[in-house]
Amino acid sequence: MMKNLCINLIVAGVCCLTAAVAVAAPSAHKDRSTLPITVKSNELSADNKGKTAVFSGKVVARQGDITIYCDRLVVNYAEKNGDVDKVEATGNVRIIQLNRTGFAEQALFDSRVGRIVLTGSPRVVQGGDSISGKVITYYVDDEKSDVSSGGDPKARVEAVINASPRKNDVGGR
Repeated sequence: MMKNLCINLIVAGVCCLTAAVAVAAPSAHKDRSTLPITVKSNELSADNKGKTAVFSGKVVARQGDITIYCDRLVVNYAEKNGDVDKVEATGNVRIIQLNRTGFAEQALFDSRVGRIVLTGSPRVVQGGDSISGKVITYYVDDEKSDVSSGGDPKARVEAVINASPRKNDVGGR
């Protein structure tokens, strides 16, 4: 059960970062299901009857080249088969893979609909490029993302995309 949690949360977060920054190259989706997962925190409270597990205090979840940091991670399991239903990361959420980093105050992954929603000043940075808005939503199965102002007429979506440096044309003008 915990393996599905980290795989889904990590893969969703990484794909979100790749899609949100609008990188020209297609994202490389890796099957991380066979990689070991390590979750560390100051505390873990598991409620089998309530189908939840709560990691709190300097939570760090790692799988392969991906690391997720947050203050609290709540895992909700499905009633029938015990698979991960929803995962909520809160407080100083940071998702890192290679040169991509996502920041938010909350990240909610709903495995039933294949969606992760970043809220609370969400921002994604890759190299010198970044994107932010009020809500960043990533659809895991479709590998697409939406960045919105969350219906706030004063809020705006902002993307900073830096041009690639041009190579000097040697020998010609």
